[in-house]
Amino acid sequence: MSLNYLMPIKSDRGRDIGELARYLNDLSDSARVIVVDGSPPEVFDAHRALLSSAVTHVRPAEDVRFRNGKVNGVVTGFRLCGSDKVVIADDDVRYEPAQLHRLELALDTAELVRPQNYFRPLPWHARWDTARSLLNRAVIGTDFPGTLALRLNPQLRAAGYDGDVLFENLELIRTIRAAGGRERLMPDLYVRRLPPSAGHFVRQRVRQAYDSFAQPGRMILELALLPAFVLLRRRPVRLGALLGAAVGLAEIGRRRGRGHLVFPPQAVWFTPAWLAERSVCSWLALANRVLFGGVRYSGGRIRRAAHSDAELRRHSRAHSRSG
Repeated sequence: MSLNYLMPIKSDRGRDIGELARYLNDLSDSARVIVVDGSPPEVFDAHRALLSSAVTHVRPAEDVRFRNGKVNGVVTGFRLCGSDKVVIADDDVRYEPAQLHRLELALDTAELVRPQNYFRPLPWHARWDTARSLLNRAVIGTDFPGTLALRLNPQLRAAGYDGDVLFENLELIRTIRAAGGRERLMPDLYVRRLPPSAGHFVRQRVRQAYDSFAQPGRMILELALLPAFVLLRRRPVRLGALLGAAVGLAEIGRRRGRGHLVFPPQAVWFTPAWLAERSVCSWLALANRVLFGGVRYSGGRIRRAAHSDAELRRHSRAHSRSG
């Protein structure tokens, strides 16, 4: 098979992965499935018992020790790929075989392809987070999904990318672009994603706001939201106009690339709620950075959200000269 499907996972005991295992077993007919599992030994063994022999199931490599555990799994998986075409997916992403085929074809003309996730089913917190996706689609043309497709170059296969960052998807995207890779956005390739629990969603609010430190202009804008809301609290007409404009912007994102087929119209009305959340969480993220040296992640703290494009270009040039 010319396409690799790479999934890093880590589960605590007690989690039922029966549905995930069936999905991966079925997907092994369409791609070479590689699962890099950082779970405790007894959980790892339970996972292996559910996965078919067609699925490559391994632990993260001993010499890969980044702060971001997901990157440990991805870099380990890169070494196991038999071809250069790879789809990386979180464990809540659910591809159809036809979608994988479309990504495989797209990788003939690009080194990086970004599809678009959508949630099904749609509890309230999935609609809330969908509002964020719609704003991203309206402003930058696409979202940051829980899955990417790429073509492995020798540098990625040998050294991977920096995993001591929080926003690992953006770090990988920028690393590929810094090496001259072409990026293709596919905002009309809709890949289903299962929503998290409401509790997990709530716990991720500050961490997701911290990601914006990788995009300083965006972070400044998000930090400005709370002062703007405070100043406009006695000017309800202006505040209403501002929030109405944001809802309209989200609707533009919903309609882009025939997004109305997967994004419900109700999701745009969660835009004011998401803006209010981000206006507070961005300041909490700043407090974490200033007071504690970074945001809490998997028992530790990570300070850097992602390296800038300029930093990664300099690193890529230095690597090319030394190579």
